[in-house]
Amino acid sequence: MIGNFSQLRYLNLSQASETTFSGEIPREILRLSNLLSLDLSSYTLSYPPDDAIINQLQLSISTLRSLVQNTIMLEELHLGCVNISSSVPDALTNLTYLQNLNLSHCELYGNFHGSIPSSLGNLNQLVYLDLGSSGFTIGTFPLFFMNLTKLSYLSLERCNLTGEIPSWIMNLTSLNHLHLKRNSLHGEIPRSLFGMDNLSYLSLGFNLLQGKLELGLFLRMRSLSFLYLSYNKLSLLDEKGSFNATLPQLKVLYMEQCNLTGAIPPWIMNLTGLQWLGLQENHLRGEIPRSLFTLENLERLSLSGNSLEGKFESDMFLKFKKLNYLSLSNNKLSLLPGKGASNGTLPPLEVVALDSCNLVEFPSFLQDSDQLSFLSLSNNVFESAVPNWIWGKRSLQCLSIEESSLTGEISPLICNLKSLVLLELAYNNLSGTIPSCLGSSSQSLQIMKLQGNKLVGHLPQTYVMGSALKMIDVTDNNLQGQLPRELVNCRRLEFLDVSYNKINDSFPYWLGSLPELKVIALRFNEFHGDINCPSMCTFPKLHILDLSHNKFSGNLTPVMVKNWNSMTTSNTSKLQYEDWEIYFPGKTWFTHVYYSFAISNKGVVTEYKQIQPTFYFMVAIDISSNRISGEIPSVLGDLKSLVLLNLSNNLFIGDIPSSFRKLSNLEALDLSLNSLSGKIPQELVELTFLEFFNVSFNNLSGPIPENKQFSTFEGNCFAGNQGLCGIQLKKKCEDRGSSSPTGLLDSDHDSESFIEFDWKIILIGYGGGVVAGVALGYAFSSDMLALLKKIFFK
Repeated sequence: MIGNFSQLRYLNLSQASETTFSGEIPREILRLSNLLSLDLSSYTLSYPPDDAIINQLQLSISTLRSLVQNTIMLEELHLGCVNISSSVPDALTNLTYLQNLNLSHCELYGNFHGSIPSSLGNLNQLVYLDLGSSGFTIGTFPLFFMNLTKLSYLSLERCNLTGEIPSWIMNLTSLNHLHLKRNSLHGEIPRSLFGMDNLSYLSLGFNLLQGKLELGLFLRMRSLSFLYLSYNKLSLLDEKGSFNATLPQLKVLYMEQCNLTGAIPPWIMNLTGLQWLGLQENHLRGEIPRSLFTLENLERLSLSGNSLEGKFESDMFLKFKKLNYLSLSNNKLSLLPGKGASNGTLPPLEVVALDSCNLVEFPSFLQDSDQLSFLSLSNNVFESAVPNWIWGKRSLQCLSIEESSLTGEISPLICNLKSLVLLELAYNNLSGTIPSCLGSSSQSLQIMKLQGNKLVGHLPQTYVMGSALKMIDVTDNNLQGQLPRELVNCRRLEFLDVSYNKINDSFPYWLGSLPELKVIALRFNEFHGDINCPSMCTFPKLHILDLSHNKFSGNLTPVMVKNWNSMTTSNTSKLQYEDWEIYFPGKTWFTHVYYSFAISNKGVVTEYKQIQPTFYFMVAIDISSNRISGEIPSVLGDLKSLVLLNLSNNLFIGDIPSSFRKLSNLEALDLSLNSLSGKIPQELVELTFLEFFNVSFNNLSGPIPENKQFSTFEGNCFAGNQGLCGIQLKKKCEDRGSSSPTGLLDSDHDSESFIEFDWKIILIGYGGGVVAGVALGYAFSSDMLALLKKIFFK
């Protein structure tokens, strides 16, 4: 029907995709040949999470090609967040009247290996150009931008820009906004940039820029109001002069991780119009100067992650009458509680982060902050219960009080926090039960971290359809009962860790229907029965499965292993864990949340605190210390992305599958304490990444494979297999024609050393784990071992 409005000049359907429209943009729009302005873009926040962009509208390449051919009078074309998924048609250059072009978040790709087409340089009437996160792989700064001399707004964020910022950029004399954040630009910031008198907004954060920064040059840019330099390799030049006479109307200054040293620069106190100040994660030291509190226009202040010190009352921050964001975490401050507001005038605080501020009492000035949305008070020493006034903050979206010696129970008043997105109360001394409303009534809660407490009872049993939960971590408590079956309503769940509890249940095969679930950790509980599915359970994105130290039994069937086919891919891009940037509804701030869990790796229980940025290819199966019997399924060799595989301390029999040679990414393989027989497959020498290999205490025989990798494994990795021989065991392999049985030790000395080693394992290792026992056993003196043997015989 819209095609009937043939004389239409302006059509704006922006933001409509979030409420009404989705799917393919109809070709009827091609009949609107008189259009001057077309806006189909979706609404985005000032700081949108790229992984949260949902392109509900699609525009086919044929429709786009016809559109730019039929509407040659177009002056404005806004397609931000419209899914185009193609290259830019050459016909776009026919839009010679085009002044505004927005192709951000369009999943575009260029005409050659994702590069941006140079024909865009022909659109020399452009004033506004946004290609941020468009999908282009631009490479070095395109020369054709020199032709776009009328540009006032240019965004190339997340466009894979490399090389240096060109000096000719100063030729774009009309440029007012320049967005180059999140690229791979390196080298120094060109001095010519400081001559751009019209530039008011400059964003260069998250690049590889380096060199000594003369901040005075920025401060002399007459129009500059927004400066974002964070997360580069810059260092600040020590400038002694004063900038009083030439200070710009700077409103936003972000210099996180810019290698700032010494005291907070005194010239900052002269920026009287400053609204946002971000200096976190530098090397600043000394006290916070009292003159900072004279910046009466300050709305955001972040000084976290430095070495600032000194004692002062938290009431000092009440002087900032416009302050809504305060972060002082991880310094050497001693923040005194204060007495709260006396005159009834409070700053409109929304975000408060006071982690590691040596707090012993909850800051009283927060009690009357009615707009509080984000509160982080971790790593303090409260030694008290959470005060009831916190549960009354109905606008609270994030509550993080970890490792702060909290006592008491989680109050049922938490049910008042209907907007809660993130709850972190881990590693305290909390007791009691988990309030059921955290599952039954909250559609906003995404992260629930309650590990390391003394919680009892059951997990919440009811979870609403449409639940937003992504992470549940209740490790190391005293929870009992079964896993709630209604977890299947949590379709966004990615991480479930209930390790170190007393949960008594069968294998939760029904979790296999969750489309996003990547981590299942059930270690040290009372799970039992077969690891099997009564019907198909796909586990489509499973990366980590830890079932160790339970009472699982029966056979591990090939059918079950095939359900873990997400581990079969060799495409590492499909194995990456997302870096969770948790954004909060209606807010422009966000926080990072990381997977954190413990798993046996290379014989030692290892805790991974930030798996996304540091171990983002971690793929692991640990079913050790159960009662699983039968043969090891050869189809395990098809799980090519496996990094860790631990089947130790079970009842497996038969051969080690030669198919394990296909596990090309494997770094650790533990098959110890089973009843495996036969030879160690020679094919395992193909595992070039293998760093840990343990087959001790089985019934293996024959020679240990010889190659560079296997020569690095110590003898204790093969102990307890009397039929094995090789240099690792200091036991020479006999020729086939020899009459000496290969299963016998070749000397009294070897026999005696093995018996001694065996006693070390029995006396020390069995209770605390074979590897720990081996390590301790070698540390004991011969006298101590003799004493232990006597005790054991008695």
